[in-house]
Amino acid sequence: MRDTIHLSEERPARQAMLRGWRRRCPNCGSGPLMHGFLRVRDDCAVCDEAFYHHRADDGPAYLTILIVGHLMAPLILWVFTTWRPEPLVLAVAFTVGCVALSLYLLPRLKGLIVALQWAKRMHGFGAATD
Repeated sequence: MRDTIHLSEERPARQAMLRGWRRRCPNCGSGPLMHGFLRVRDDCAVCDEAFYHHRADDGPAYLTILIVGHLMAPLILWVFTTWRPEPLVLAVAFTVGCVALSLYLLPRLKGLIVALQWAKRMHGFGAATD
């Protein structure tokens, strides 16, 4: 059982976000944050930190679309103007690229957002007791 948490204690946001990006517990850094591809665990298996009250909602999906769109739109324009590939080849290549990049980024951005919420004591992460 954990002791009472002091709300004045600072939590390192950068460290927590890097741990979240790696899909690890923002508190201890060794326990897995995710259960499966996108489901956040209710609590850490190592340090017993509670995660059930996170509110990532649509943030990770929005950031994924924003990043993939800003990377792939100029790239597709550059590839088309430089090499003029067949339209079907271009469409297939960039569809696969967009899906692969989205699948890579989505769980990492979700971990990052949950870790940021933990570091800033948002949505129940700053409660005195669990």
